[in-house]
Amino acid sequence: MGTETEQALREKLEAVFAGDIDKIVLSNGKESEYRKITLEKREKEYQAEKFTQKQAFHETVCTGSVRTYCEEQFAAGFRQCNAWGNGYEYCIKISKKGKVMFSRVKQKQAVKLQEKNNRQKFYYLKEGEAIAPLVDMGVFTKDGKVAAPMYDKYRQINKFVQFIDEAVTKSGKQSLHIIDFGCGKSYLTFVVYYYLYYVKKIPVTMVGLDLKEDVIKKCREAARKYGYEHLKFEVGNIENYKSEKAVDMVITLHACDTATDYALYHAIRWNTEMIISVPCCQHELCGQMESGQFGILTRYGIVKERTAALMTDAIRGNLLEYCGYKTQLLEFIDFTHTPKNILIRAVKSNISREHKQKMLEETRRLMQEFHFRPTLYRLLEEGGMV
Repeated sequence: MGTETEQALREKLEAVFAGDIDKIVLSNGKESEYRKITLEKREKEYQAEKFTQKQAFHETVCTGSVRTYCEEQFAAGFRQCNAWGNGYEYCIKISKKGKVMFSRVKQKQAVKLQEKNNRQKFYYLKEGEAIAPLVDMGVFTKDGKVAAPMYDKYRQINKFVQFIDEAVTKSGKQSLHIIDFGCGKSYLTFVVYYYLYYVKKIPVTMVGLDLKEDVIKKCREAARKYGYEHLKFEVGNIENYKSEKAVDMVITLHACDTATDYALYHAIRWNTEMIISVPCCQHELCGQMESGQFGILTRYGIVKERTAALMTDAIRGNLLEYCGYKTQLLEFIDFTHTPKNILIRAVKSNISREHKQKMLEETRRLMQEFHFRPTLYRLLEEGGMV
């Protein structure tokens, strides 16, 4: 979409979401990976159902982010949005020439919503199943039910598994080799292995890497206890790790500061098809951040810290796009739990040369304005990739 189309679309979406919207249908997604997305409002969030030709995927979208979510879906290829609320039906369409058309008509009858109870939502890890790692984590009781105080944790884990499932399903791969950088105590590593190997029935080998020998020792003991024979753990540093076989997916969960950048760099140079990363403790750019023109963003410590963290992930996203990955920055958990709630999901795709160049130029302009020298950019530069 051109700049004028983007601006017009943003204005129309702001007009639609100025009031309460009960239901949204995104359609005409010929250029999108989904043919239709339906969102229905619940008490504190929207339930989204995303349809391909053969499957439906589910996710939650917080109320405050739904307009941005719709805007992102237009950028991903959708051309039409119908929304119902405030007694009206709204319609936004984008023509082949990029003209944004808008209409608003009075509803003749209330829009029909599916009757769903939040506790009956679709979950990838179902109650009643014997999932040993979840029992040891205290998320499940011994009889496979969700422990009452752990319901938010259960939802968070399912959300993470959803991101994994969607990437794997779209890849169509029949077997997987996965590296988990900075695995720590490996709670989610065990869950991912269980889901892919026992639920999805995919032959999978996984390697968990961490610097702490005592942690790796406990992980190895747990893997033996669960009988996860294709899940291995190694003591090592992300910066100089070498894989002897092709890697299909790289996972990083809260790899601290620039450790995330090294993991992303390895994934890029290995031509890894799928990357799932939850960054943490992004101090590097905050220490470098200076700007004469935008001093307002560097004057106040907490604003500087959060802005630098967001810019860190924005740069990572752009560089991944430049390197040929369709990249999404997604909300992993509610902001009420932690401000570090961004998950990066990147999947190898066919991306145009023009788009790649745009992503690189945007990154360089930001680096120049704020005097940034990000580790991921430096690594790609030293490797002759930018």
